Amino acid sequence: MQSVYLETTVIGNIAGRIHPDLAMAARQSVTRRWWDTTPERFNLYISALVIEECSGGDPTAAAERMGVIDGIPMADGGRDAMALAGLLLDGNAVPQSEPRDATHIAIAAVNGIDFLATWNFKHILNPATQHLIDSICRDAGYEPATICTPQQILEAFDDS
Repeated sequence: MQSVYLETTVIGNIAGRIHPDLAMAARQSVTRRWWDTTPERFNLYISALVIEECSGGDPTAAAERMGVIDGIPMADGGRDAMALAGLLLDGNAVPQSEPRDATHIAIAAVNGIDFLATWNFKHILNPATQHLIDSICRDAGYEPATICTPQQILEAFDDS
């Protein structure tokens, strides 16, 4: 089975109430449809950073997010991932102000994960920086994860 690293924005779209904004509600709906079959189709991974981000904020919302990720194995976010995250920041693939986003990308690459699922278009799934992310990962000796949304994975692997 292929593997998917779940970035925190995906978890936030699975847990919680439907957003009043129609575009956000549509994103939540497609993420939840994707989530219905994902655990049986992919090996899923999170990281200590995902746990840290999911556990913050409103205690009720945090508990819901933590319930979603309960039991999902953790990818290693050790020294190699931190070094690659630094390279992504230094190479302007991710803004210096967003080290957590660089860390998500690095953890997925260092652990050889196939897909990084995210709804973060600004710093992770940004078409203007994707070539930098890929190049920096490869130059460091890692194959970058394919960064995509749950909707893209859902549509690409839809059997209907």
